[in-house]
Amino acid sequence: MNQSKSAHGLSRRAISMLLAVRDGRGQLAISCEPDLFVDGIPCCDQATAHLLARSGLIRAARRGSVGERVAAIVTDRGFAALDSLACQAEAPG
Repeated sequence: MNQSKSAHGLSRRAISMLLAVRDGRGQLAISCEPDLFVDGIPCCDQATAHLLARSGLIRAARRGSVGERVAAIVTDRGFAALDSLACQAEAPG
């Protein structure tokens, strides 16, 4: 499957995951590599979820115990990435 990258370096799947978190639909399972759940279902691409967390685009809304699921939130850096993508989409030709 072709996962073309945006100018910001994010795949369409990563952008969709970031948007789901922005919309309040994401949870992270606390661990050294947090797993992402969207609408209560484990995300099919945990490698991308880990990349979003390691890149500082998403994080847990609060501290939790290992294995506990907590709300995921988009960081300021994540919002900046989304804003950058929105500007690219609005730019003419």
